[in-house]
Amino acid sequence: MNRLLASLIFFTRLPWWRLKSVPKEAFEHVVDYWPFVGWLTGGLMAGVYYLSVLFGFEPFVAALLALASRLLLTGALHEDGLADFCDGFGGGTDRTRTLSIMKDSHIGTYGVLGLIFYFGLLWSCIASQGEILIYAWPLFLLFDVTAKCAASLITGQLPYARTAEGAKNGVVYVGRSWQDWLLHGLRCAVALALPLALSVWIGLGRVVFLLPVPFVVECLLMLWMLRRLSGYTGDCCGALFLLCELSLYLTLPLFLYFEF
Repeated sequence: MNRLLASLIFFTRLPWWRLKSVPKEAFEHVVDYWPFVGWLTGGLMAGVYYLSVLFGFEPFVAALLALASRLLLTGALHEDGLADFCDGFGGGTDRTRTLSIMKDSHIGTYGVLGLIFYFGLLWSCIASQGEILIYAWPLFLLFDVTAKCAASLITGQLPYARTAEGAKNGVVYVGRSWQDWLLHGLRCAVALALPLALSVWIGLGRVVFLLPVPFVVECLLMLWMLRRLSGYTGDCCGALFLLCELSLYLTLPLFLYFEF
């Protein structure tokens, strides 16, 4: 329970810390319970989008409101990671230089361009499928949770690239033994059960064919991190989540317009 609460405290800006004092050690496992946070962040996006369209807003406005709601809930934590990831991997030439750039709080050209292209693509994907997503609102929840499941694998695949002293939040995420991998697989399955059930309920059970996409993206990005950093950072986790989720929205038209 402490680890789940630590994950909610870490990945959102709601005052969960008022419920209970959480030991620092619990924050070393926040990534393990990250998929469950998707119920909240993805659910918020789905609710805001659905209500916005219901109250007469055009899909492109509803898409912006849905994205803004998650930004407010998370404090743009993942987007900050994506910007630092783009700056580091775009401007760095070796491990030391890349880590140094990623730790710099100032945003650079690669970070700005990365956020522009990311939000442009994500907003366009959501807005262009507006009429469908008002009916298929559980996809917001499903894509958020699935992307978090894919991104959460990194802590078991690669070592943390910094020390606790060098980490931005002063916490080093714990790796996984084979027993931990089994438990994490179970956690991901439980987290995915709700959005998958909702998708089946509205008649979009075939969306399961899209779910391998973010895991492929995660593996490709993991190999890039392995080559450049020989590990990962917290910024890498945030970038992984956003890019894995974006891959689902980018491939959604293939699911909608082609029969399997």
